[in-house]
Amino acid sequence: MEILRPENYDEFEKFNRSHPRGHFMQSAEWAALKSDWKREVVVMRGAGKDIRAGISILIRKIPMTPYTLMYAPRGPIFDENDRAAFTDVVNGARRLAKKYRSVCLRMDPDIRADCKEFAEALDFMKLKVKGGKNFETTQPRFVYRMDIKGKTEEEVMANFTSKTRYNVRVAIKNGVETRVVNDDPEAIAQFHALMKVTGERDGFICRSQSYFERLLKSLGEDARLYAAYYNGEMIAGTLAIRYADKVWYLYGASSNKERNRMPNYLLQWDMIRWAVESGVSVYDFRGVSGDMDESNPLYGLYRFKRGFNGELVEFVGEIDAVFRRFGYAFTEFGTRTFKHLRKRRFLAKTKDKRHHTAPAKAAEKPAENAESDAE
Repeated sequence: MEILRPENYDEFEKFNRSHPRGHFMQSAEWAALKSDWKREVVVMRGAGKDIRAGISILIRKIPMTPYTLMYAPRGPIFDENDRAAFTDVVNGARRLAKKYRSVCLRMDPDIRADCKEFAEALDFMKLKVKGGKNFETTQPRFVYRMDIKGKTEEEVMANFTSKTRYNVRVAIKNGVETRVVNDDPEAIAQFHALMKVTGERDGFICRSQSYFERLLKSLGEDARLYAAYYNGEMIAGTLAIRYADKVWYLYGASSNKERNRMPNYLLQWDMIRWAVESGVSVYDFRGVSGDMDESNPLYGLYRFKRGFNGELVEFVGEIDAVFRRFGYAFTEFGTRTFKHLRKRRFLAKTKDKRHHTAPAKAAEKPAENAESDAE
């Protein structure tokens, strides 16, 4: 086990980009975006001194306490059946926990829930695993992915359901135009405005405009902000990230107007085409609910993504290596309470805004076949 010095982080970056489970949330670019967190990197080396496993850890002070929280989004990066590597990097985090007075290390690796070897490693280490079906964890436990390795655009589209192919063509036929708008400050502001509209419609809290600006700057050419226009007005937007051998659909937003023109189907197709052009192996639609009951309000999100004919993937969930039990229990209670109160306040404001905005009523129910974008 080795705690890397910052001047040696490039070595971990190369490992992360080349590993099958490499993830943008483990990258230096993502850490730079999280400017209010400190970063540490722990690695384990193999016999030839090459990195065999690694973990990028973000550390933040817990308000009103002397403690910190350590979080490794989509980490660690290692081979799922390599218990020694997993144990080693977690033990490295334990050393850091003493330095930073951390209550726990939170992890959510890109490991499938049906991996028996990793389940046995978790049992052996007596690690706490959390998970739910409806976005209860920091990162989604259920995602929808599409294998595009070695495929052409024609082969990928041919695999869509007929209805999804039809909706892509509807958007084109209806005059929807799309383009990448990373370098257009006005378009970024318009996208953020659409994110706020989407949050008010679907009940989630939107990040600030400056966050999206910093994300695009930090990820550079590995991030793309796509916008869909109708009659010169932006009616939808999506943000995608390319890293290692995957492209991820990270954020999506749409107006309450012109949703029947299917702009987000065309935007998804643009992002998929970018993934094919980049030669990656996987296009990741990100989170869906694991509750497949059609009465679930989140079912529409799954129905939309399912039309691209990929695969539902269940990850192992959120793993907490607890170092200070009292501090951990206090933090868990405080975090749940804060999130609950913040969401109640947001939904109350949204309800009040809808009550005072007459035209919004007609837009609350999406047009037939319009996708849910509540992620």
